[in-house]
Amino acid sequence: MLARSILSRRLHYHPNFITRMATVSVSSNLPASSENASFHSSPPRPALSPEHTAIIKATVPVLAEHGTAVTTHFYKRMLERNPELRNIFNNAHQRTGSQPTALANAVFAYAANIDNLGALTAAVSRIGHKHASLGVLPEHYPIVGENLLASLKEVLGDAITQPIIDAWAAAYAQLADIFISFEANLYEQAEATPGGWTGWRKFKVVKKVPESDEITSFYMEPVDGGSLPPFKPGQFTSVRVFVPELNVYQPRQYSLSHSPNGQYFRISVKRESAQGDDHPAGRISNALHAQTPQGAEIELAYPYGDFTLDVNASTPVVLISAGVGLTPMLSMLDTLVSQSATSRQVLFLYATRSGRVHAMKDYLAKVVEQQPQVSKLVYYQNVEQGDRQGQDYDLKGYMDMAAIKDKVLLPDADYYLCGPLPFMQIQQKSLENLGVSPDRIHSEVFGSTTS
Repeated sequence: MLARSILSRRLHYHPNFITRMATVSVSSNLPASSENASFHSSPPRPALSPEHTAIIKATVPVLAEHGTAVTTHFYKRMLERNPELRNIFNNAHQRTGSQPTALANAVFAYAANIDNLGALTAAVSRIGHKHASLGVLPEHYPIVGENLLASLKEVLGDAITQPIIDAWAAAYAQLADIFISFEANLYEQAEATPGGWTGWRKFKVVKKVPESDEITSFYMEPVDGGSLPPFKPGQFTSVRVFVPELNVYQPRQYSLSHSPNGQYFRISVKRESAQGDDHPAGRISNALHAQTPQGAEIELAYPYGDFTLDVNASTPVVLISAGVGLTPMLSMLDTLVSQSATSRQVLFLYATRSGRVHAMKDYLAKVVEQQPQVSKLVYYQNVEQGDRQGQDYDLKGYMDMAAIKDKVLLPDADYYLCGPLPFMQIQQKSLENLGVSPDRIHSEVFGSTTS
């Protein structure tokens, strides 16, 4: 009965699928210049047959309903049969269920747009950069495909007929080709960049600086003494740490929080505390804070990410962030003020809970004091004893774009957003309601998962 309903239903999908796919954090990344890396350039397979396309579309509603059950089973199955992949996948995301949910949204967004793959260009770039940062390789894709197809059958049973399996096998092969091609481009660019590399490179922590009660900066230089590549402001690196109790390496991705200098990389890491059973303490962030002293060695990936500042523009920039989402904004701000002969107007908007967790406040105050083209508005949700209005913070409460629209609406400005997903959704909607074109709004989601 279910199989018959699958094959007879027309396509109806939730419009948020594409948004969710764009924020997915599966497990892979690739080198810069993604704007030039089109995944349509050299498709190694012919297009899906009309029959396969029709079946994929017809399966979307039922598979979307059971998607998280399928992907939860998929990860368990794949990691049991291929334990070496535990070194790539984020164990915390498995525990909280965020990775299975993200994968379900991504797969079915792909299926919903099976005859309009151009709609997924941004999502492919975002996911592809993450894959490259984690070292995902072509040989990993057949493993994923085999376990994903088996999970469809094992979870949904007789509803998944052989024609459905055949159609999804062809669709997955097409999707794998897209990512393999995109990621190969990124790896080639990383190797061709002076100071670049692929895989993991050892770095020494040469300095460790507490920035707030929760955030600490790590300054790291390559152990091999070689040069470092330039990176784009807003990009991230993956940090790989061995976890003895799990007997695996665990990667985490952290934004580079400074402008490129060729000498060191800096990441500014928030220590994630436990927030109930659904949000345990961050294993890697706590290990970095408590068990990684100055002089320790850690492994880093080449910088990746497509959430980057347009350094060639001359129009105003509005940097909007909350919490640890300020880290890529610091890289962008540092780059803007260090560019010679630049006079781009910059507005730095930041929201945090209180002065205790406000990182880099002295740096921001110094920039505003010395750079007349830079202004700021800092929001504290809670004002505590010692927090000074006009110095540490400017406004109390939550960021409200409508209330500050006279400052926010700058001619031809680009808006960069980074922070927890709820914050991002509110600010994106607020900017659009004020008349800002969506193509002027660039975003990166932080938070909501355990690090």
